[in-house]
Amino acid sequence: MKKSITVTSPLLPPLAEFIPYLERIWASRILTNGGAMHQQLENELKEYLGVEHIALFANGTLALVTALQALRVTGEVITTPYSFVATAHSLLWNGIKPVFVDIDPITLNLDPEKIEAAITPSTTAIMPVHCYGNRCNIEAIERIAEIYNLRVIYDAAHAFGVQDAGGSILRHGDLSVLSFHATKVFNTFEGGAIICPDAKTYRRICHLKNFGFVNETTVIAPGINGKMSEVNAAFGLLQLQYIDQALARRSAIGRLYRQLLHGIVGLECVELSEQVTANHAYFPVLVKPDFRLSRDQLYQHLRDESIYVRRYFYPLISDFPMYRGLPSAESAGLPVARSIASMVLCLPIYPDLIDSDVEWVCELIRAAGAQR
Repeated sequence: MKKSITVTSPLLPPLAEFIPYLERIWASRILTNGGAMHQQLENELKEYLGVEHIALFANGTLALVTALQALRVTGEVITTPYSFVATAHSLLWNGIKPVFVDIDPITLNLDPEKIEAAITPSTTAIMPVHCYGNRCNIEAIERIAEIYNLRVIYDAAHAFGVQDAGGSILRHGDLSVLSFHATKVFNTFEGGAIICPDAKTYRRICHLKNFGFVNETTVIAPGINGKMSEVNAAFGLLQLQYIDQALARRSAIGRLYRQLLHGIVGLECVELSEQVTANHAYFPVLVKPDFRLSRDQLYQHLRDESIYVRRYFYPLISDFPMYRGLPSAESAGLPVARSIASMVLCLPIYPDLIDSDVEWVCELIRAAGAQR
């Protein structure tokens, strides 16, 4: 009987290696509020990612909410309907109106050609997503932002370790936001971070994630409790020791999938950008109309075999009740996003996934497509 296979799971170092970190925390009696583990993780991540400033958070959603506050974003923000709901939820939590525009059919990221037409006098920012770790068309997006004096906040939840010719793609925009959720390439069980270019913005973000406190008696903003605990930071420090090994294994799994799935009629692997060193955060495929089964039928077929694939992202954010009344949520304006959402299926990819299980998944898909 085959074991269950999920879409993604963390690389778990030996438990014995985590014990010394816990002992240090216990001895220090500092469990949160920017203790030694927190400070060390920030410093090591800055060095690993090659960024100037990084502020750690309890999760990526709080980091998105705070990034918008840090830049004092208001009014309308242009974003994608093809993402996890936290992208748009962070806007609503700040009283900001999301404006959805369609995605590019190749990268599955915001289509820059659709952005400019959506700009109104109320638009103050663009929030693109590096979907599946695929790099956005940064040059086009930031050219538009410069012309219209808009802020750019990248939801980079999937983009840990992704690099372009100039280094980490996290250096782009006014801010970039990471998620360190347990399903991510690099994780702290729960966690997140904001990458920012200057010390002044970093200090403001640090105040906002700690209720707005500057010192014991001074509060300068209506901040939130977004701090990462010492235990989460410690797990991140341990995970960071294994991250290159994890990325290499993900890359190998991705290559094996592409080799084994090649030539299956009606099944298309989402292409990776040639501009970046990818992190292989997900392995999405598109189940086209000429595949023998529908996407949902293939999804259920694999689930019945204990392969827990995901239709990621389906439904579109714009289909949920709190968004579907927006003019920008109308299907007519989002044909590519709607088409992709109806076809996408994310296959399992994580460092502990063995080749024989990848082969088994691919055999099931090939057989499902071949049956008559």
